[in-house]
Amino acid sequence: MARNRFDVDETLESPFQIGHLKRALTYIKKHRFKMLLALLLSSLASISSLFIPKIMQWVLDVAVPDKNVSMLLRMALLFVGIILMGIVFTTIRSRIMAFVSQEIVYDIRKDLFAHLQRLPFSYYDSRPAGKILVRVINYVNSVSDIMSNGIINSILEIINLIFIVIFMYSTNATLATIIIAGLPVFVAIILLLKPRQRKAWQNQSNKNSNFNAYLAESIDGVRVSQLFTRQEVNKSIMDRLALACKAAWLKAIYISNAVWVSSEVITQIVFTFMYVAGVHWMGGTMVSFGVILAMGQYVGRFWQPITNLANIYNSFVNNLAYLERIFETMDEPVVVDDKIDAKELPEIDGCVDFHDVTFAYEEGSNILEHMNLHVKAGESIALVGPTGAGKSTIVNLLCRFYNLNDGSITLHAKDGSTYDISDVTLHSLRTQLGIMLQDSFIFSGTLADNIRYGNLSATDEQIKHAATMVRADDFISEMPQGYQTTVNERGNRLSQGQKQLVSFARTLLSDPKILILDEATSSIDTKTEKLLQDGIQALLKNRTSFIIAHRLSTIKNCDKILYISNKGILEAGSHDELMEKKGAYHALYTTQSHDQGFDSAIA
Repeated sequence: MARNRFDVDETLESPFQIGHLKRALTYIKKHRFKMLLALLLSSLASISSLFIPKIMQWVLDVAVPDKNVSMLLRMALLFVGIILMGIVFTTIRSRIMAFVSQEIVYDIRKDLFAHLQRLPFSYYDSRPAGKILVRVINYVNSVSDIMSNGIINSILEIINLIFIVIFMYSTNATLATIIIAGLPVFVAIILLLKPRQRKAWQNQSNKNSNFNAYLAESIDGVRVSQLFTRQEVNKSIMDRLALACKAAWLKAIYISNAVWVSSEVITQIVFTFMYVAGVHWMGGTMVSFGVILAMGQYVGRFWQPITNLANIYNSFVNNLAYLERIFETMDEPVVVDDKIDAKELPEIDGCVDFHDVTFAYEEGSNILEHMNLHVKAGESIALVGPTGAGKSTIVNLLCRFYNLNDGSITLHAKDGSTYDISDVTLHSLRTQLGIMLQDSFIFSGTLADNIRYGNLSATDEQIKHAATMVRADDFISEMPQGYQTTVNERGNRLSQGQKQLVSFARTLLSDPKILILDEATSSIDTKTEKLLQDGIQALLKNRTSFIIAHRLSTIKNCDKILYISNKGILEAGSHDELMEKKGAYHALYTTQSHDQGFDSAIA
């Protein structure tokens, strides 16, 4: 089902478009006044520094020959003043742009994370978590600088070039023409390297993404790796991915450095020609020594912005690949979302109808076909059957984690009206559903915070009451800080059974109209489960429930048991009715009863 793995390069859904740059500008517009101030300060510092070669020319050609001490002092003070002004303005500009850069990082991450929160389960089913994380962290960090300092520096260097050309031509037009003669060659080299640069940095982006994906997966599964002594195998995979990152990065750097090398070579060639021409003409008294010295400095000052622009261009090309990834994620369609005219779902009575429901995770491979089901308010429904038959799929569709391929699911409000779940807002739907998933995810924080996740306005007393009902209070009270005990991500300090009890309390605290238990007691020991049954029965009372379980103690007393197989409901009825039929449920019950050796813990 996965579209991508850690060892498979991602492909962009579409080539880079100029529209991406326009979207990037939206993050810059809100800081435009700060950026304009930074640009103004940098421009003043840069333009004033262009007078330094002029100062040296005046000193060598006028002040020194005329022995004008007063002029020397004035030139020295002007020289120092220009340097001090440059330091002050550059410092202020650096602080402004540091703030702007971090603001852009915050804005992009905020929008990216908000969009990720809305994406359906199918998006996360189809790619490793590491490849998502690298976009939110690494790529955003990288593009923020080019979007802030990169833009400012680009404009600044262009301004520098304009004023340098003016100063050069005002000093000596012939030498100035020689200096800029190499520019067309340099532009041609950049245009030649551009396609190869973009391709190389996209490849480097892919390899880096693969590396991060495997790293995240390895850290998450380190216990399993150590259990099966997979360390050496994992190291060999990591070495292969790291070497691929290295090779891709080196190739991209080699191509990018070609731009810098070209700039340096052309600069030195132009520099040489300018000095040869200047010395030749100086012998003929066409130019003075001061002019040659000033123009020599202007050579570096002219080609330095060119080199800087080339470096900025390199960074820009490098970050285009990252910007594409970021906007590709932002453009990922939110296929499970509120309709434009979606209504608020009023309080429901718990009655549920599946009408001719068909669903497939992948086109052409239906999990459910033309399934119909009517559930009365307050009825408890057990779902049993072979792995992969569609038990969890049914409850996922009810929660609208996925869209139906065909058919509809309707809920009944207390006022007697019915609502298609696709026509109501997700928030009003899911706030009336309580879901206890098979994977009991525990967030980093206190145990109280984890339980309160089901109802953020719950008091400490309500949290304790919910935990007591599901028998979680027994082990929580024995912990050093009780409900304020801090647990790590995924609850590493808790046993699997304790995680499920905390998750059970979280679900109970939300006080749902429809309760969904997906393998809710699979990791709880038999003794704790017997104590938990009182809490479960109290929770199920007058509440519609869907229970997926493999223990008879959980489902035997359900109002209706559905045996899910062959893309739908193969059998339906109470426990006694299905046992009398001697069909698939009877076979499952009999087999598990024989394997377990007793009846009270089988399904």
